[in-house]
Amino acid sequence: MDVRLSAEGDNSEAALRDLYGWLAQEPGLRGRIQLVEHEAEPGALGPVADAIQVALGSVGVLATALVAWLHIRRSEITVKLSRGKDESSVEVTAKGVRGLDLTATRALAEELLESLQRAELEGAEES
Repeated sequence: MDVRLSAEGDNSEAALRDLYGWLAQEPGLRGRIQLVEHEAEPGALGPVADAIQVALGSVGVLATALVAWLHIRRSEITVKLSRGKDESSVEVTAKGVRGLDLTATRALAEELLESLQRAELEGAEES
């Protein structure tokens, strides 16, 4: 299953690049992620990050890493995880994660994991 992560909010392109760097350090995601970019407008420097494409073997690694990254964010950012042709998606915001204690953070990671696993099962049934 492939999942596409996109970001909305304060300086979302920089946040997306930062998230890409964070995920690239996760041993369970190495070699499974790709930054999706498009050409910059004339006069701008470098390509613009649109999304992160993740080929998942273990959705638990992605869920845990994403919640940990959102927990330390200071800016307002929303990450949308989409999959499949029907674009099934779930959104998580830094604002909703930042103030959580350890128990609530773990619960959110588990909830995100369950959402990704449901999407994975639905995708397998469609194939």
